[in-house]
Amino acid sequence: MDFILSSLIFSPLLAALFVLLMPSHLHKPIKVVTLLGVLVQMVLAVWLYVAYDGAAFANGLAGYQFVEKLHWIGFSLGSLGRLQIDYFVGVDGISVGMVLLTGIIGVIGVISSWTIDKNIKGYFLLYLLLLSSVMGCFLALDFFLFYLFFEFMLLPMYFLIGIWGGPRREYAAIKFFIYTLVGSLFILIVMIGLYTSVIDPQATALQMGLLKPGEPVSSNALMQVQQLLQQNVIDEADMVRTFSIPAMMEPANFIPDSLLHVLSGVVLWDLPIRFIAFLLLFAGFAIKVPAVPVHTWLPDAHVEAPTPISVLLAAILLKVGGYGLIRIVYPVFPDAGAYFSILVGGLGVLSIIYGALCALAMNDLKKLIAYSSVSHMGFVLLGLASLTTEGVNGAVYMMFSHGIISAMLFLVVGVIYDRSHDRMILNFRGLASKMPAYTSFVVIAFFASLGLPGFSGFISELLVLAGGFSAPEITGMLPRWFTIVAVFGLLLSAAYYLWALQRMFFGKFWLFPELRATAVIKDLTFREYLMLVPLAVLALLFGIFPHLLLDKVSVSISGFTEIVLQNGQEQLNMVLSSLLP
Repeated sequence: MDFILSSLIFSPLLAALFVLLMPSHLHKPIKVVTLLGVLVQMVLAVWLYVAYDGAAFANGLAGYQFVEKLHWIGFSLGSLGRLQIDYFVGVDGISVGMVLLTGIIGVIGVISSWTIDKNIKGYFLLYLLLLSSVMGCFLALDFFLFYLFFEFMLLPMYFLIGIWGGPRREYAAIKFFIYTLVGSLFILIVMIGLYTSVIDPQATALQMGLLKPGEPVSSNALMQVQQLLQQNVIDEADMVRTFSIPAMMEPANFIPDSLLHVLSGVVLWDLPIRFIAFLLLFAGFAIKVPAVPVHTWLPDAHVEAPTPISVLLAAILLKVGGYGLIRIVYPVFPDAGAYFSILVGGLGVLSIIYGALCALAMNDLKKLIAYSSVSHMGFVLLGLASLTTEGVNGAVYMMFSHGIISAMLFLVVGVIYDRSHDRMILNFRGLASKMPAYTSFVVIAFFASLGLPGFSGFISELLVLAGGFSAPEITGMLPRWFTIVAVFGLLLSAAYYLWALQRMFFGKFWLFPELRATAVIKDLTFREYLMLVPLAVLALLFGIFPHLLLDKVSVSISGFTEIVLQNGQEQLNMVLSSLLP
């Protein structure tokens, strides 16, 4: 299938076009068309996951499969060369799990949205646009294209919270918008700096006449262009600047004396400009993760968002932040990644402990789970900062696992909220006697999230901690006490989940007096089983058979760590030597 990736991105948009043309009063047909659109996306995602054979991570195109590359925007800049932006998508081990996760959660979200009764047409149009944008982020290999999808996520999410959310929805939506927009501006600044510093060797070879149009691309021709570039003998007018992420990962594609070249020697605030660029990109994606201290938008957004949007936000939107760090930040700036490993790992540990302590103090069940997301995403930063194969595998596994488990957690909160319009832990007691099936799924979700062996959360935490403990000997990136402190986050997660479970579900049945007249306490419906059973099965499946994901991602991750470590140390030495008098 030559256009499998485009089909994945645009199938929800095609469904959105049909929804747009339908009369607003046809509520059920609108929902059915939306469901069909996301089912097509899920089937394609599953097919892609099965067909992907686990290629190696590599500079250039060697590490990607199902690549689609079409010239999109290109024009001459006169003496500054040419501008080139491509529709460039592909998949590797870093993205294939995120693609599968997006397909699955997209369908679960539509089923969860079946009870939406306010402006149904507008809701599902925005929902489909959001799914297309997220899928585009996970597949884009052109930085400009990635940024477009990244920005498109902002608009539907803002309206989905601001229109269909809770009593403080306007405040939560604006806070989400401002935080994410600030992060986007940081990313935009660095993207422009990279564009001015990087060429596309293939397009430059065509511009110079070293390759003819339609001629097979020769690695010798590309190496010749890179050598001529580093010798500073290519005319500016022949340089074709690019937003290609694989091109940015290759140090030989950076223009000598350009702003972000390793030997530029440019210093800002006593730091090399490449380090500043790394920090800006890291901040932009850390807001999306979110990492402490730029996490405060998340609890408000989760509390006010309707249940299906909380599911999407926790399960896939947060993963765009971690994915951006792995896809763009570390491969493009490995020198700064090595230099700031203590900072990144420290923020990861801070997020783990602070998020868990905040969750322990929450009486609102939804806020508890929101802060648990902050804590668990801290493991992604810790695993990435270790730059060990185990640690980065654990970070990617955590993103996938947390996507499944967090979706289940927010769905079980939505179940009790639908029946009582209340989420306060202290307002319920003994729910297990009235809702045994519901209690079973709550127990599964809680134990999966706290990392009980047999669930996918255990595998991800084990890999991250193993990577963190081995980092001092293998990479020298992190002190071992970081990982020791992170272990206490697991104890805290057990504390807040078990305490909430004991207070809400065990003992004699009791409701807060104000809820007794309005709450309808009944067990799960068929629709709720339809959402929760697949997620519980997946949490168990990937916990008992972790090779189902690791076989797909581990080769790419091994290549990632090798390239980042090798280039990082070499470029760090070059950057520091360029600053010597």
